[in-house]
Order: sequence, then structure tokens, then C-alpha cells
Amino acid sequence: MTKAQRRNPRPVVLLRPVPGDSAVHRLWAGTKLLVVFGISVLLTFYPGWGPIGAVALLVFTAARVARIPRGALPSVPRWLWVLLVVGGATAAMAGGEPAGLGGVLYFLRITALSIVLLGLGAMVSWTTNVAEIAPAVTTLGRPLRLLRIPVDEWAVALALALRAFPMLIDEFRVLYAARGLRPRVRPRTRRERRRRWAREAIDLITAAITVTLRRADEMGDAITARGGVGQISASPARPRFGDALALVLVVVICGAGLALELTVLSSRG
Repeated sequence: MTKAQRRNPRPVVLLRPVPGDSAVHRLWAGTKLLVVFGISVLLTFYPGWGPIGAVALLVFTAARVARIPRGALPSVPRWLWVLLVVGGATAAMAGGEPAGLGGVLYFLRITALSIVLLGLGAMVSWTTNVAEIAPAVTTLGRPLRLLRIPVDEWAVALALALRAFPMLIDEFRVLYAARGLRPRVRPRTRRERRRRWAREAIDLITAAITVTLRRADEMGDAITARGGVGQISASPARPRFGDALALVLVVVICGAGLALELTVLSSRG
């Protein structure tokens, strides 16, 4: 790794699919949402090593099949490593079985659970077009219409939020970079320093609100020109044989992990 790569860490890239054509990319967005929901429920009630390992295997396999490059992974900041070390040392002081390492094992399990869930969400983000999310939510929420729940409106709001999020992040980065180019006068006292921070915060917030409103107006004009919000939640995409096969594979692997947790690992604990 060169010095330039160390100075310029890789940022977090979310809500932007990685280019490619694989079996994971071709899956229906609703299938991926069902997988995420099912795995979230599983890990909520059974956050053991067995289910965590099964989900980690699924994420790793999906990343290999989708050919996700290593460059898509963000750089881990140094302060996060320091935080993990401090957290592990603090958990070690709690003791517990086995051999006084119960606290450390619990901390490692929570850390692994967090990494697995982040990887699962990242896989959906890297292999799914944002425009496919709203139609999938509309199709999956169709039974809720019997309860007079506005599923279409919720899907449209979700689609607009997902589309605006990366755009606003780029705008905020430009604003932050422009703030760094402004000439600065070094304050002499703490009072002047607090006033300068307050003025800069107000300027950034005002500029962010202005940019957000301008982007919202432009997006509204674009939606009106394309036929209204009804076109956002409409899509002919439906589940196919590959989606059913993927769901069966996820159920089998997660079921094996759960069975391992309830039998072998629970008896050892």
C-alpha cells in the first residue's frame, strides 16, 4: 500500500450498485428484502455463533458470486480499532465462564453480529438498483392494503429517500470542502473560537437546507415530467425460479446454523 492510499482512505459506498451481471444481481429486490428480514428476525431471537456463522457464510458466498471487488469495502479508521481494543479490554474485566473469558466471548459475538448485519445490508446495496426497491415493497405489502395501510405512499417515500440520500451526501461533501477553502482568522480567545464555530455551524446548516430544498424541487419537476409518483412504485419485475432457489438455500443454511446452535453449541455452553 502506497502513502497516497494511506492518506486517502476508501469511503463508504452505499445505495450504489456495483456494476456486474451475476445470479445475485439478477435476483428480485423483494427476495433480497425477504432474506434480510428473515435473517434479522433469526439473529434477534437466536444471536448465537451458529446462526452468525451461517449468515457470514451466506454473505461471503454471495459476495463471491456477485464478484464484489475489494475496493468496494471501506477503509477501517484507526479510532475504530482503538475502540474495539478498549471495548474488548473492558469486557475482559467482567470475567465469566469459560475460564474467565465469558465477557470477551460475549463482546466478540456482538462484534461479529454487527459485522454480519452490516455486510448483509451492504450486499443488498451493492447488488440492487435503488429503483427496484419501491416496486418490491409495493408487491410485498399488497396484503396490507386490506387493512387500509397506504403501502404505495410508503413505497414512494422510501424510494425518494433512497435516491436522495447519496445525492445529498455528495452535496454535503462539496459544502464541507468549500468551507475548508475559506480564509480563516485564528481566534485569540476561547470566546471568539466558540463564536466562530457557532457561525460556521449556522452557515453549514443554512447551506445544507438550501441545497436540500433545491434538490427536492428539481426531483419534483423530474417526477412530474415522467408521469407522477405512480411510476416510481410500478415495475413489471416479479420473482422467478432463481428467487425461489435462493430462498430455499438461505432457509437450509440458516436452519443448519440454528440446529447447530440449539444442539451442539448449547450443550457445550
